[in-house]
Amino acid sequence: MSGAQPQPKAQPQPQAKPPSPAQPQPGEQPHRPPQAYPSPDGGRPGQDAVRKPRTGARTVPRTRKARLRVAKADPWSVMKVSFLLAVALGVCTIVAVAVLWMVMDAMGVFSTLGGTVSEATSAEGGGGFDLETFLSLPRVLLFTSLIAVINVVLATALATLGAFIYNLSAGFVGGVELTLAEDE
Repeated sequence: MSGAQPQPKAQPQPQAKPPSPAQPQPGEQPHRPPQAYPSPDGGRPGQDAVRKPRTGARTVPRTRKARLRVAKADPWSVMKVSFLLAVALGVCTIVAVAVLWMVMDAMGVFSTLGGTVSEATSAEGGGGFDLETFLSLPRVLLFTSLIAVINVVLATALATLGAFIYNLSAGFVGGVELTLAEDE
């Protein structure tokens, strides 16, 4: 300790801030951008001109339209979407056939039709064709499921092939042009 007294720190003096360009200095006119066309009052500064509407101006808003072109369809995305749609269609088909079969069975269509077919196909000493056994619900649903699976495979393959063919033809003719309009 040398006996020196601590020196008080000097307080920093506030510096004057430069004026911001958005605020005009006292006594100055605010900045006005140059006008492309002279105002009707002779171009005097400080006079705000009121814009007058045109005669015959449209009162209905204009609908925006855009012309777009489908230049390419991605075959992978087409395959995924067509597969999902075909599976949904297959499930709907199976449910519809099951409901239709139950309604027809409740109405007695199969038993009446089965009796008629059995009489027509019966031989002497033997029974005829049993339509009710042949058109049982499990057998009908099995056949419907088989058709639905074949439909899923074919629809997916044909949609993917269609995407490839579309891409080839779009390369030659430019694709399908669409005009889209915005609703107001």
